[in-house]
Amino acid sequence: MKYNRNVYQALTMITQFGINMLVPIFLCSFVGMYLDRRFDTSFWMILLFFVGTLAGFTNVFRFAKRIYETPAVTRKRSMTSVGRNGKQGTGEEDSQE
Repeated sequence: MKYNRNVYQALTMITQFGINMLVPIFLCSFVGMYLDRRFDTSFWMILLFFVGTLAGFTNVFRFAKRIYETPAVTRKRSMTSVGRNGKQGTGEEDSQE
């Protein structure tokens, strides 16, 4: 049974969105908990949690922007191919003549 490659690409992108969001939040939270224990304070974890959240949203925004700006393979292929009659398209014009 052959799977569609687009399914794997979509799952990869979903995973990357999650990783790009969660890693900065967890890292900043753990650093904040360490600093709170080390200096006997109670505000570093909360402060760094919000910094991590902001960094995560920034990562996801940049990733989504990069995906949106990169043309899909199918759109790119259909826009670059030119049929024999000079029209741009998928090349189906050649087979219909």
